[in-house]
Amino acid sequence: MNWLTPIRRVAVTAAAAWLTAAGAHAEAPPASAPSDCPPTARALTPEQAEAGQRDARDRGFLWRVTRGGKSSYLFGTIHVATWPWMFPGPTVAQALNETDTVALELDLLDPDILRRMRAGMQARRDAPLPAALRDRLRRQMADACIAPEALAGMGPALQVATLSMLAGRRDGLDAAYGIDNFLAGFARGAGKRVVSLESPELQLQALEPTDAAGTEEMVESGLADLESGRARPLLRRLAMTWAESDEAELTGYESWCECTRTAADRAMLKRLLDDRNPDLAAAVDTLHRSGSRVFAAVGSLHMIGPKGLPALLAARGYVVERVSFSR
Repeated sequence: MNWLTPIRRVAVTAAAAWLTAAGAHAEAPPASAPSDCPPTARALTPEQAEAGQRDARDRGFLWRVTRGGKSSYLFGTIHVATWPWMFPGPTVAQALNETDTVALELDLLDPDILRRMRAGMQARRDAPLPAALRDRLRRQMADACIAPEALAGMGPALQVATLSMLAGRRDGLDAAYGIDNFLAGFARGAGKRVVSLESPELQLQALEPTDAAGTEEMVESGLADLESGRARPLLRRLAMTWAESDEAELTGYESWCECTRTAADRAMLKRLLDDRNPDLAAAVDTLHRSGSRVFAAVGSLHMIGPKGLPALLAARGYVVERVSFSR
């Protein structure tokens, strides 16, 4: 298959979809922005697309899951990346070629999904914060060269989560180059069906605390990570773990992520991963049983441990094989 034709279309649409959904669309930096603003993501040139296709190498984590005489795939992705990482290497490309359906946590190129995501964020945007936290949040927006209006469509917990993700831009890591949204665009260009494994409403419910106290604690914790400089190297370490397909490092994530320090941290991690995984596994199983050959691409942290998707599908009777990449 010629990857280049869909890649040229995807370069703009995937980036625009995520940044619009997140609220971090392009706006002039605030007047107080520092002079060394991080680079902003741009659509790839034809030359970059050709180079990306030519030099693509396998990254991430891939499993083949077989039941009923046919195979589907689980692919662990990352939601921020550098632009060369978007291009699937030969083994991942082969898995894509063998499937007819690309299943994502959320397909943000689906207008209805995007509309519901915006509406859900809008409904949560007015959570009150103490003045001191509001001031700290605005300072972090200024440091990130993000105008407050760019994040006004979401609540403070999501604003901090977005700023934590944007911290990777100084290392070339950008949500605009996220693997999931590239796959959504590629699948459309290749004539494959694209489905969402979750609803925007359920994902937002998992992402945000349910009360004001939980919101304040999450905002305080996120701001402390940004202010101390912890957020950027942790994001970079996770990104490199994905880029090098380092399963041992990924499996040990909780030992180095600094994300289980408090009971609230642990509850958040459980809500984000363990509580969602059974429904994700059930959705993949339903698609596979209906006759589809599925390429299910979800965040890599959903893949690890006894509650990860490979283990849950094995418990449902699938033969699960880790697909190794040659280096």
